[in-house]
Amino acid sequence: MKKSSRIAAGVAGAAAGYIAIFLLFSVLDLGDRADPIASGLLALFVYSPLGAMAGAVLASWMVMRSDTGSGSLARNSLTSLGVVALLCAAAAVSYLVYAYATATPWLNPNAANPLLVFEIRFPPGMTVPTSADAISVELQTDINTMPGELTPIGFRRDDDQAVITGEVELAFRTSHRQLAVNIQGQPSRIYPIDLTARAPHTPEFGTWRRLGDGSEIRYRAKWPGKT
Repeated sequence: MKKSSRIAAGVAGAAAGYIAIFLLFSVLDLGDRADPIASGLLALFVYSPLGAMAGAVLASWMVMRSDTGSGSLARNSLTSLGVVALLCAAAAVSYLVYAYATATPWLNPNAANPLLVFEIRFPPGMTVPTSADAISVELQTDINTMPGELTPIGFRRDDDQAVITGEVELAFRTSHRQLAVNIQGQPSRIYPIDLTARAPHTPEFGTWRRLGDGSEIRYRAKWPGKT
């Protein structure tokens, strides 16, 4: 086997190992979600290079088994890793540019925050206070908490079901969100909010999502300047 082909095999093995570890790190959501830049750098410069070394050695060893004139395992592995190091440097620069441009946790740092607009419908016959003072709402994320505001003018009844309405700011870019609703004299209710981290604007409410106690929620993200 030609020397260039042997190096290419090692590079392919190193690249496969690098990518496999980086993807595994991302899929398992390891690291600190509140600091995605630091977590990404840890995966990029620590764990993934270890995977690249293992992949290069494995590929070189397989080449040596199939070609007795392929040279030493150490030389083939080091040469392949040198090529991969150059590729990693280019990837690192690209990642840093991307990370600092997009990984800031603020959803809309230069203007007003978008809103989560919600409606909650309670089980038939359940008594719900008509005063917003008796109800508190809080958006909870893995980064922050944010008090919500109810809009009593939107309170209504759907047949025998009470419906409350309100909104709360979406300040941070995270997909880990839930809405806590507390009514005096009743257990707290926690509604998962299934929005992507960027929470794009949607003009219409989503479908009703039922909680275990029979209450339901529907919601949408509303960005400034949009209806």
